[in-house]
Amino acid sequence: MDRCIVLVDAGYLLGAAASLLAGEPSRSRITVDHAALIQGLRERAESDTRQPLLRIYWFDGAPDRVPQPEHRRLRVMPRVTVRLGALTRSDGRWAQKGVDAAMHAELTELARNRACSDIVLVTGDGDLLPGMMAAKEHGVAVHLWAVQAADGDYNQSEDLVAEADERRVLDRAWIVKAVRAKDISGVCAPPPVARPEIAAILSAPLPESALPAAGGRAAQPAAHPAHPASAAANGAAERTPVARAVPTPKDVAALRAPGTAAPPAPPASATLRWSSDKGWVDRPVTEPPEAASMPTLAQLTTAEQRWADREEDITTVGGDPYEVGQVFARRWVERLGDQSHLQKLSGMYPRIPHRIDGELLRYAARFGLLAHKDDQIDERDRYAIRAGFWREIDVRTGTERAAAAE
Repeated sequence: MDRCIVLVDAGYLLGAAASLLAGEPSRSRITVDHAALIQGLRERAESDTRQPLLRIYWFDGAPDRVPQPEHRRLRVMPRVTVRLGALTRSDGRWAQKGVDAAMHAELTELARNRACSDIVLVTGDGDLLPGMMAAKEHGVAVHLWAVQAADGDYNQSEDLVAEADERRVLDRAWIVKAVRAKDISGVCAPPPVARPEIAAILSAPLPESALPAAGGRAAQPAAHPAHPASAAANGAAERTPVARAVPTPKDVAALRAPGTAAPPAPPASATLRWSSDKGWVDRPVTEPPEAASMPTLAQLTTAEQRWADREEDITTVGGDPYEVGQVFARRWVERLGDQSHLQKLSGMYPRIPHRIDGELLRYAARFGLLAHKDDQIDERDRYAIRAGFWREIDVRTGTERAAAAE
């Protein structure tokens, strides 16, 4: 039939784009406007082949073949079909499994069934050479597209290039219409503020009770603020063993160094959180009644809203942890009937009530956040999610105060 089909190896396309724009092939270094990218592929394919587009096949890897946010957005776009292979980690590097085989099978099947007159391949992998040759034997014209290489050389198999009927290079000017390099000088969430009281704790001499016995080992390993802002948002100080003894909050409370001001005495029911913005913070065993009475987002959401939320998650929410926290907070605030809950919640900063916090993290998990990365739970994601939540709450409470003042 007189129509064209595009087969995209997403690992090659986005990896090569990252190399070109950011200097390394890590896809985490770029931001992709998938709608613009798909539209650009369609327009270029129809222009080059002079045939209408039948479909774009997007081949990519995903952990356990579970669609990630970008895959969920892509597969609801018109004329786009997503095919997922496995994404596995070996020797500290991520590798796709099954993507090349799926592309080969689709390529040969489309050609055998005469589903199109032209096939556009966006790949650099020489493993597709047999499939390309088979397609040509069935009378299909094969167009091979490359992404401009960062060093000006080829980033495709030479055999693949030699066998293609037509070849085109997607240059930087075309790529930047849909892809841009991330600014890594900043972070996705506001960076932790310097904590003078934490620095004082870490630099303070140990009280005698905390010093190791002569010839013995150091006393109990003490708290180490590896993720100060994350601990503040989570409401729990993170403790890891350290090589030297570090004074604990109780040690510092007992410390009376000559010539220095004594630390303020804590309330009887309080503990010092390493990263708290409030210093000594009351940490009761149970949450206050106003926290327990706050409704969850699920309780505030109707069936119609739940459907609309799902569509928004698929089509517009990008999966950035900071953005995810903002989206959750926006929905919660907009559906609150009793706005007094908003003021109560704002006064609990930085601690999010357990019921709402658990729901927030479960929502974030839908986007592949909080997963094990490099064999560790990503605490930075947790901080960014909660930071986005509090940012939205701050905006909403500020708006309310301004409205009340008027």
